[in-house]
Amino acid sequence: MSIFQHFRDEEKPFVEQVLSWKEEVGLMHQERRTDFLDPREQDILKIVIGHDEDVAYQFFGGSPTSERKRAYLCPPYLEIAPSKFELTLFSIEYPAKFITLTHSDVLGSLMNVGLKREKFGDIVVGDDFVQIVVASEIADFVELNVMKIGKASVQLKPISFSNLKKSLDHWTDETATVSSLRLDVIISEIYHLSRAKVKPYIERGLVKVNWRVTDQVSFLVNDGDYISVRGHGRSKIVSLEGRTKKDKIRLRYGRLM
Repeated sequence: MSIFQHFRDEEKPFVEQVLSWKEEVGLMHQERRTDFLDPREQDILKIVIGHDEDVAYQFFGGSPTSERKRAYLCPPYLEIAPSKFELTLFSIEYPAKFITLTHSDVLGSLMNVGLKREKFGDIVVGDDFVQIVVASEIADFVELNVMKIGKASVQLKPISFSNLKKSLDHWTDETATVSSLRLDVIISEIYHLSRAKVKPYIERGLVKVNWRVTDQVSFLVNDGDYISVRGHGRSKIVSLEGRTKKDKIRLRYGRLM
């Protein structure tokens, strides 16, 4: 039985990458540090590595509650210290009394200076503060090149991870029954929208599954999938829990509040 059958076609290149890391660590006793992984990629790495006696791994993104994290893989006889992840935390200094910065403002500015999304982790935004976690190998570049975010002139200040603010994200825990796992059916149920309204959202590219735009209404969702609908927030399929007597599918899901 091939491990690839457990994953969608678009996930197979990442599965191959994880298998390569697993071989390098397990057979050649090397150490590997990844770029920042989104939660779905973290789930894939856990599944592919499994309980391998020759490979140890941990994730870290600055705090236990971080969403995007780097993974560090090594032989099990080595200790994995926080320093192995090579992270830098910046506080973004800006005139918070006069200007409000959003997550999308910060994300856009980082992408505009040529950064790949894989090179920086969580962006934590509060009423009067913004913090970002980046890979240490690009920290100097980020500090020198990010001088403006939105309409605000900014200065990036490296700070200790002991000052990292906690994300206020909260996931609900809910259950539902649905007639099928089609994307339009799932979104209609989770977000309490009519399927007529959901269809154009999907077809216009406003829906992502596992951080990738998905424009097929009939796309089949599975357990472990993360869904985001622009303007309506993010959700995740926690588990599929069998069928009812009327052959409907029971599912457990969460919404990010």
